[in-house]
Amino acid sequence: MIKFLDLQKINAQYEQELKEAAVRVIDSGWYLMGKELESFEKNFASYCNVDYCLGVANGLDALRLIFKAYLEMGVMEKGDEVIVPANTYIASILAITDNNLVPVFVEPNLETFNLDSDLIEAAITSKTKAILTVHLYGQNSIDVKMLDICSKFKLKLIEDGAQSHGAKFQGKISGAIGDAAGHSFYPGKNLGALGDGGAVTTNDSKLASTISALRNYGSHKKYENKFQGLNSRLDEIQAAFLDVKLKYIQEDIAARRKVANYYLENIKNSKIVLPLVLNQEGHVWHLFVVKTEKRDELQSYLAENGIQTLIHYPIPPHKQPAYKEMNHLSFPITEKIHEVVLSLPMSAVMLEEDMRIIVDILNKY
Repeated sequence: MIKFLDLQKINAQYEQELKEAAVRVIDSGWYLMGKELESFEKNFASYCNVDYCLGVANGLDALRLIFKAYLEMGVMEKGDEVIVPANTYIASILAITDNNLVPVFVEPNLETFNLDSDLIEAAITSKTKAILTVHLYGQNSIDVKMLDICSKFKLKLIEDGAQSHGAKFQGKISGAIGDAAGHSFYPGKNLGALGDGGAVTTNDSKLASTISALRNYGSHKKYENKFQGLNSRLDEIQAAFLDVKLKYIQEDIAARRKVANYYLENIKNSKIVLPLVLNQEGHVWHLFVVKTEKRDELQSYLAENGIQTLIHYPIPPHKQPAYKEMNHLSFPITEKIHEVVLSLPMSAVMLEEDMRIIVDILNKY
């Protein structure tokens, strides 16, 4: 069986350093908000080339805290609207609705899967305060038109960078392009912890200071609570693990691009539509997602031939039971995407032999 993602093999590369990091944390006697977090925040901020990085419990909380901070700062108020791609994982939407803000769905581009900038302006109203753009599957979703719209209408641009560590746009790395960004370090991500983890990056000092308190019960100083905050902190052991893996992220991105380019050059089957790459530097290949009209049939065929695949994602957010009030909405492009996408095995540790087998079996389909 060729695994979709072999986490044991990925982490085995750093086994000795991860074990040393774990021992260091255990022996320190300090497990939250300590030197390991400080070190990772400094290093990840430097990697993204931003002034501030704040480690939090997970990627959803990173986005939740950005909106919560903007509410506390008076930049937004309850009932304000946030433009968001209809084609995304539900976490993007949960972060908005959890703060009593209103998601306004805009269709993606069918070729890139990302928010279609040509459709944004028509969705803007007097209550629109932000665009939450999602760098889906690892491809940068920001373009000049999106930046111009944010400037024209004075909108905050928030990046959901859960899948895009290292993706670039005009020389800037994901996490430094918009006003703020939420990152996920879920184990399967390109920069993955060995548990949950997330971070916010920004150049906005007031936003960073507000989130710093909000993630810690709303407190800058123990037992003095300025805000009604959350308990959402990246713990010392995950920060230490992430610091180890951050050193190798560019090598991992290069390895992922090698796999993606092999697929792009060698999959030749008229029934399979390959992903569109706008810019090599702008895609870090968290996922390699193809489209095919008989998706379930192709998935079964691959499984029968020992190849594990996944579907990201089978049900769009507006059709989820959690959002019954949105179930009547119709977004044909998004709904079409969710019916035809299939994610092929993709990781930095894939063997060339496995890549050849996958391509050969796909071409025979």
